[in-house]
Amino acid sequence: MKALISAIDAIEDVEVFGRVKSVQGLLIEIVGPVRELRVGGRVMIEATDGRDLAAEIIGFRDGHALCLPFGELGGVRLGCRAVFRRHDGSVNPSEAWLGRVVNANGEPIDGKGPLLRGAVSYPLRQSPLAAHDRTRVGEPIELGVRCLNTFTTMCEGQRMGIFAGSGVGKSVLMSMLARNTDVDVSVIGLIGERGREVHEFIQEYLGEEGLARAVVVVATSDEAALMRRQAAYISMALSEFFRDQGERVLCMMDSLTRFAMAQREIGLAIGEPPTAKGYPPTVFTELPRLLERAGPGMPNSGSITGLFTVLVEGDDHNEPIADAVRGILDGHIVMERGIAERGRYPAVNVLRSISRTMPGCVPDHVRPTLSRARELMSLFSDMEELIRLGAYRKGSDPNVDRAIAIYPKLEGFLGQRRDETTTIGEGYAVLASIIAEADAGA
Repeated sequence: MKALISAIDAIEDVEVFGRVKSVQGLLIEIVGPVRELRVGGRVMIEATDGRDLAAEIIGFRDGHALCLPFGELGGVRLGCRAVFRRHDGSVNPSEAWLGRVVNANGEPIDGKGPLLRGAVSYPLRQSPLAAHDRTRVGEPIELGVRCLNTFTTMCEGQRMGIFAGSGVGKSVLMSMLARNTDVDVSVIGLIGERGREVHEFIQEYLGEEGLARAVVVVATSDEAALMRRQAAYISMALSEFFRDQGERVLCMMDSLTRFAMAQREIGLAIGEPPTAKGYPPTVFTELPRLLERAGPGMPNSGSITGLFTVLVEGDDHNEPIADAVRGILDGHIVMERGIAERGRYPAVNVLRSISRTMPGCVPDHVRPTLSRARELMSLFSDMEELIRLGAYRKGSDPNVDRAIAIYPKLEGFLGQRRDETTTIGEGYAVLASIIAEADAGA
């Protein structure tokens, strides 16, 4: 009954419409009663081929509404009728959405039939919880990935970025985290993903067990910029729904860079000035608005633990999007091509990765072991070039000798098969035995 009432409320009281005045590139200019409109509102354009093309109002110019489409512009001509919608974009999720794959409009694309409409409508774009209403981050969360559990321990409600170039193993690491992380629900947003990889990720990487407790949102790279941007918004709205049900939610997005690229297309289409690498100012406004929606919830509610990938262009970890995201999130995981090329997966550089909540959640008796392991890895990294060239003479520095001796075991510890899982306690125990053996043989 509540779902029916919600559907009735969504019906328009009065139909307000305008006409298409011009089309420039992807930008559609509409004339009509613009005083009835607002930025972010929806428009349904009645194309000549008989279909309705959804569009979003992104601005106004000279008394006309400027819109961008959610689909192809084929069939749109001058004078086409454009019906304005009172309701902005929203979604009505329910528990029945678990195990389903949807597009950026919340429509099922997995061939399993229609989705059950929930009673409560969640806006796709809404403000984050007020800072003083949130609880603090929770206890350490099991990720199942040994190197992350041990060296970048995450807490429930934390937000982390996974920074990597293309082809370094982000998708595989995401699938490991989606399957193994100790949460109640996973919401996975594939934003601007290759169409070929969608089925591969769902069937091979995620699997039936992982999909059963997840909702997957897909917007492939060929879809309109609004659809790619909206995939991120609906992923966050679904996460907020499950959080409000008291669930511990893992929200994963691949990738924030493609979200930023979609916002760049939208901003440039409306005439925003390009700044760093062509990104307009709204990109750096929308990123924190999106990311701040993840995190701890209010008392007696659930939480949203966020994992967001960033595709660094040309392996430059200081490019504008990576730099902006790193300043917003609660830590970063750095994946490097050089590590992947030598065959160690996941290709995480633990020396460059950091979890900002880790100092407060690691047991006191583990801290010396972690510090010693980092010290030895750092020593080997500093001397690696000399060691490979044969310029280092054994016995010159006892600490470097220990670092050389322990290096193969540490590499083996940091590597992990895709189907393998390790708890935080097991990781600490194995690392402690490796360090103790190295120091005992000094």
